[in-house]
Amino acid sequence: MSPARGRRRPARPLRSPARVIASAFAAAVAVGTALLSLPVATAGPGRADLLTALFHATSAVCVTGLVTVDTGTYWSGFGQTVLLLLIQAGGLGIATLATLLALLVSRRLGLRARLVAQVETKALTAADLRPVVRRVVVFVLSAETVVAVVLALRFALGYGEAVPAAVWSGVFHAVSAFNNAGFGLRADSLVGYVDDPVVSLTICLAVVVGGLGFPVVFELAREWRTPRSWSVLTRITVVWSGTLLLFGTVVFLAVEARNPGTLGPLGGGTKVLAAFVAAVMPRTAGFNNLDIAAYQPETLLLTDALMFIGGGSAGTAGGIKVTTFGVLAYVLWAELRGDPDVEVGRRRVPAANQRQALAVALLGLGLVAVGTFVVEALTDLGFDQVLFEVVSAFATVGLSTGVTAGLPPAAQVVLVVLMFVGRIGPLTLATGLALRERARRRRLPEERIIVG
Repeated sequence: MSPARGRRRPARPLRSPARVIASAFAAAVAVGTALLSLPVATAGPGRADLLTALFHATSAVCVTGLVTVDTGTYWSGFGQTVLLLLIQAGGLGIATLATLLALLVSRRLGLRARLVAQVETKALTAADLRPVVRRVVVFVLSAETVVAVVLALRFALGYGEAVPAAVWSGVFHAVSAFNNAGFGLRADSLVGYVDDPVVSLTICLAVVVGGLGFPVVFELAREWRTPRSWSVLTRITVVWSGTLLLFGTVVFLAVEARNPGTLGPLGGGTKVLAAFVAAVMPRTAGFNNLDIAAYQPETLLLTDALMFIGGGSAGTAGGIKVTTFGVLAYVLWAELRGDPDVEVGRRRVPAANQRQALAVALLGLGLVAVGTFVVEALTDLGFDQVLFEVVSAFATVGLSTGVTAGLPPAAQVVLVVLMFVGRIGPLTLATGLALRERARRRRLPEERIIVG
């Protein structure tokens, strides 16, 4: 054998599924930027500058919702349609859409395509992908249709909007809500509907269902009557999602009840509704029903924490994921009790999952810290505002204290990077950037150290 034949070929740049996913999202952002840069994409004369187009394309593909211009007035019908399609593509996942297209065209699916889709949909095995992808797409489109119909009827009958405008508004908000994007066609987002339970709760339901994660939703549909048979993933997601929603609602009520800029002027029942909606939206939805700039510092900090945690795995939500937070909480509880294993229900959480949760959380904290430092250095804003903006971008939430449009271009570029990394996932991105995995054939002797 010649030396040339004996050498290993260098790994292809897109051989790793994680790299393929990152490249697919980058391509979608590039296409969206090009389309939003066209003169036809803006409602007024001229065209959007490159940074504005890039910022909004990234925010849409990464289902974030941060904006530097008003979506309903700055973008034309064409531009809004582009944003809607980018949100849908980002929510489903570029890899999932590509897998569906391959199934429809050739009825065949290569192993590499299966592995790519497996990373994006978090399917357990490659063999499960065909039914998983079909169910995900059918479920998403069905749920969005139901939400769109309810909202369109409410906008038309309750607010007197013309039917075409009500239908478009219903569809846009349904897709944006279910995909946890937070884009709205009104300058004040949901502030005008703060006392409307139909609009508020419908959007909240779409946000929660879309953010739970498709494996959890499908399992709940089958096993909702028998909680004891739930998997560890479903148990952690449901328990901690409910706990965080309840905790957030109670704290919002306690802190903001007398704040004249938020809950103060509202009646008793409306206060509870508004507090609940305000607690749901940091699960990476991005709609705001209250003036965030008027929040108390304690509420801003609570919202930062809820945004950073995010929603469920394999859903449309961002953040480090509630499963990551839940696993770390169980790890801490086991350590405090001196238990050798981390147990959830009647199952033991593998050490690999514990390390993965720790890695995701630490990478997330590191990115937020670096992003906050850089943006703080580029602006004269207060720390609370900068931290809120950075966490919102990284966790792909879209909530803002109203300072996004006024940030200097360099700071907006930082948010673009954070949105992209936050959507791909810190661990997925790190895996995609790694040149190769090394299989260790030996283990060194163990030595305990003093911790703390």
